[in-house]
Amino acid sequence: DIGLAEATGGRLHVMHVSTAGAVEAVRRGKKRGVRVTAEVTPHHFTLTDECMRSFDANFKMNPPLRSQEHVDAVIEGLKDDTIDAIATDHAPHAKEKKMLELDRAPFGIIGLETAAGLIVMRLIDEHNMSWMQVLSKLTCRPAEILGIEGGTLKIGAPADVTILDPEHRWVVEPTKLKSKASNTPFAGWELKGRVKFTIVGGKVKYQLEA
Repeated sequence: DIGLAEATGGRLHVMHVSTAGAVEAVRRGKKRGVRVTAEVTPHHFTLTDECMRSFDANFKMNPPLRSQEHVDAVIEGLKDDTIDAIATDHAPHAKEKKMLELDRAPFGIIGLETAAGLIVMRLIDEHNMSWMQVLSKLTCRPAEILGIEGGTLKIGAPADVTILDPEHRWVVEPTKLKSKASNTPFAGWELKGRVKFTIVGGKVKYQLEA
């Protein structure tokens, strides 16, 4: 795909990068001037395929979880800006669907409410990425890729703002999440960092209950 984009002068966006090979292909493409961008999810820079030993369908996703070497490569891609954006890949499923045998259960997990905590813990605290670098991958850079307004606090920009407490520690309890689904692989995890307010169009659409 990167070769095709290079040959035609087109643009390519690679979703859910999860392997060292994909990171390197994007890196090389960018060095050659190919108009390629890439995105990764919090679960792919946090979890490894060792989780699948439990046969818990809450770890079943597409692309699948990879080994530690691939996780490390994805994080390195984030740090050197090979990977442009972070997306949650939020995919709710009914509880009874995820309770099926592993080969019959649907792919996907919910990720919207755990993203901030995983990003703070894994990228900021553990891997020393700067706040400016991380925030750009969640805000202005995705907006640039999509060619839309947003992702900035400049005067006149859409008043779409997320207010985050980076020190807030909390335990993931699926039944207490706002999502109607509970298919998270992070049940019982203690995370650091949580969204307190979500403002859309200047109006508060979400406020964390005390």
